[in-house]
Amino acid sequence: MQGIVISINISHKKGLKKTPVKEAIVNERGIVGDAHAGEWHRQISLLAEESIEKMRELGLKIGYGDFAENITTKNIDLSKLRIGQKIRVGKEVILEITQIGKKCHDECEIKRLIGKCIMPKEGVFARVISGGKIKVGDEIIVLE
Repeated sequence: MQGIVISINISHKKGLKKTPVKEAIVNERGIVGDAHAGEWHRQISLLAEESIEKMRELGLKIGYGDFAENITTKNIDLSKLRIGQKIRVGKEVILEITQIGKKCHDECEIKRLIGKCIMPKEGVFARVISGGKIKVGDEIIVLE
């Protein structure tokens, strides 16, 4: 199974929409400059463009990073990934899936604005196994 990175998104504060960037550096804590980087199991979040499209079909004008996802993917079924499974993003970055979905917190801007958020069911979270540089257009390969 493989897909591509269609957006990389960061924010300096948790609970806010993230801003798209063309490339980023990933270290042992997550994406450099992102508020979710740290010593925990949800260093990087991923959400499929196909999931975002479901919300757009409801008439919502939603962009990449609006669900606070770090990496927006395309052509990879994130729901098929398992906890413990590893993916490679670009040439160097290896991530391990640590959580599927999450409970939206009360400060979730999307939930506040539209009443629901797709991250609780369709978002995927990972920790960094090996870092490096990632950029929009990079391939995502499921390793195991």
